[in-house]
Order: sequence, then structure tokens, then C-alpha cells
Amino acid sequence: MIGESLGPYHVTEKLGAGGMGEVWRARDARLGRDVALKVLPPVFAADPERMARFQREAQVLASLNHPNIAQLYGLEERALVMEYVPGETLCGPLPLDEVLPIARQIIDALEEAHERGIVHRDLKPANVKITPEGKVKVLDFGLAKALHDDPSSTGAMANSPTLTVGPTRVGTILGTAAYMSPEQSRGRRVDRRTDIWAFGCVLYELLAGKQAFGGETVSDTIAAILGREPDWEALPGAAPQRLRDLLRRCLQ
Repeated sequence: MIGESLGPYHVTEKLGAGGMGEVWRARDARLGRDVALKVLPPVFAADPERMARFQREAQVLASLNHPNIAQLYGLEERALVMEYVPGETLCGPLPLDEVLPIARQIIDALEEAHERGIVHRDLKPANVKITPEGKVKVLDFGLAKALHDDPSSTGAMANSPTLTVGPTRVGTILGTAAYMSPEQSRGRRVDRRTDIWAFGCVLYELLAGKQAFGGETVSDTIAAILGREPDWEALPGAAPQRLRDLLRRCLQ
């Protein structure tokens, strides 16, 4: 798509691909700014009912306006027009004095969305970026619900965008499964508590440098989520007791 245009957006670079489609960097000819275009899979765009439902949800998501949430600007054909966020995604372990400001900014983003009745449902390190200025930006807020919240659907697959829409690469699937809450893994309806669980998983990983719940397969990972405790001994000795208590509360 490099060199092509979607409406006023001129595609300049491919940023990546994931469970919800390909992501491209583009230049907005009208406003003179870079944006991220998330091009939805053809199978999704070809379903008028799903597109209509998604458009309704997108209107709600576009109302989120917070410095730690990547903005959804609108829709263009079968692409989401989103704020372009430069920088790197999260990767642990990090020193404690770096972890705490990052964690607070993630919490601020979650609180803002939860107050508006929006649940992320797919919070993981790959959906959190740190800009060159050190600001945290949470990406893809609420898109899991926007894309797949069908009252008739059940099962864990319905609650995770990375698990429901290709490409179904093993690494991609595991990347989402490791952060799914127990109720999400069981395919039950989720609320803001599922984000609190995922936040705990992200915070643990930033401190310990490994996933709180991991496995060689999706089944192994979900079994760990449902039946095992994280390796609390992997947390750095410098982590204060109050932080350890917070993690335990998040992962109950």
C-alpha cells in the first residue's frame, strides 16, 4: 500500500501487522500530520452488520481524550484513522524508578476509560508505547469490544481480538493469551476488572523481566492463569512490599 491513498491519507510506511489487521503510517494531506491507519481484514469489512456495529463503537472510542491514550480520529473506508505514536513498546525488566512512572500513566489511562464505561480487554506490553519524550500511550483502547462484542458469541476466542482474527501465528496468539484474566480465559463476560488483571501482568513483567503466566502453548498458558500463582521470587529485591501487595491484589 506504500504510495497509495485512502481519502486524504497518503500511505508512507508499514508499521506492522497483528490480529486486527495491518497498520500503516500515512500523511494527512488536509492537516499536515502523520497518522496510523489500521486497515481491517477484508472478511470483517465485507460484513455490513459488523461494520455498522463497529462504527457505533468507534464513535464512543473517539470520545476518549486523554494524554496517555492514543486517539482514535475516525474511519476512512475500511481503515481506522488513529494517532501516530512514535517510540518503543514496553519491554522489561526495567529499574524500579522507571517502572513506577510508567505504571502510573497506564493506571491514569485505564481510570479515564473505565469512568466512561470503556474496557480495554487487550492490555499487554505490545499495546503500550513510550514516546521519545517519555510519555506513555496506551494503544487500541476498546477495539476488542468494538470488533468482537457479539452477545451471541461465547468462549475465550470472542474476548480477544488477537485470537479471533488472523494471522494466527503462534507468537501472536501467545502474546495475548498470557495477559487474559481468568474470566476472559473462560469466555465469560468481562468488565474493568479484566483490565486490572492485565495491568498486574504488565507490571509484573516490567519488574521481573518475564511473563507472569507463560507456557509453550495457549493451553499451557491458560492453565497457568487458571491454576497457578506467578513466581513471586522473580520480583527484584528492591520492589517495596506495598508494590508487591498491589500486584497480588491485581492478580487475584
